[in-house]
Amino acid sequence: MAGQFRSYVWDPVLILTQIVLMQAVYYSSLGLWLALVDSLVQNSPSLDQIFNYEILGFSTPPGRLSMIAFILNALTCVSGKTKRCSLLKEKLAYVPVIHLAKS
Repeated sequence: MAGQFRSYVWDPVLILTQIVLMQAVYYSSLGLWLALVDSLVQNSPSLDQIFNYEILGFSTPPGRLSMIAFILNALTCVSGKTKRCSLLKEKLAYVPVIHLAKS
């Protein structure tokens, strides 16, 4: 069974690992964007920028900085996922060829 392309068995460990990985990538890149935006305007970084919903908004300067970082993070994550999916589609295009070559 090792090396099989598709697994039709429900794998909760794999699902949970993927969820944790996606959250880690999201918050890590958000932290990097916040640090970059804060360093550009000489603002002191704070965890409130990530976890406090009251700071988000365009009415205050820290809120505007946080919103800019959230928007940049969303664009970064979307572009990374799009790149990953396009590479995955290219690899999946070779699966029938490999299957027919082995037959």
